[in-house]
Amino acid sequence: MATKVCSFDELAVNQAKRVVVDGVPIALVRDASDELFAIGDLCTHGDISLSEGFVEDGNLECWAHGSQFSLTTGKPLTLPAYEPVPVYTVELIDGDIYIDPTATKEI
Repeated sequence: MATKVCSFDELAVNQAKRVVVDGVPIALVRDASDELFAIGDLCTHGDISLSEGFVEDGNLECWAHGSQFSLTTGKPLTLPAYEPVPVYTVELIDGDIYIDPTATKEI
């Protein structure tokens, strides 16, 4: 079941926001084209919060060790991470953002 996490206007462009839905930490991103992405918030290399990282060119970079993860697939694009993070379905309904932490996208 999808849960409201914030309004669209609360989400800054090209910055990640950490949200926790049913105990699942998620990094929520709004890119420069106003597209929304929701991926697992913990870097698979070192359990570091990805939402504290940097958004650039469709990727989210872990601030601690530099691993970059694709916002569309969750796959790591650079080492040291080699395991992907989950990618969640995110919906915009009447100006509010909803995420279902049980609905991961098949990539």
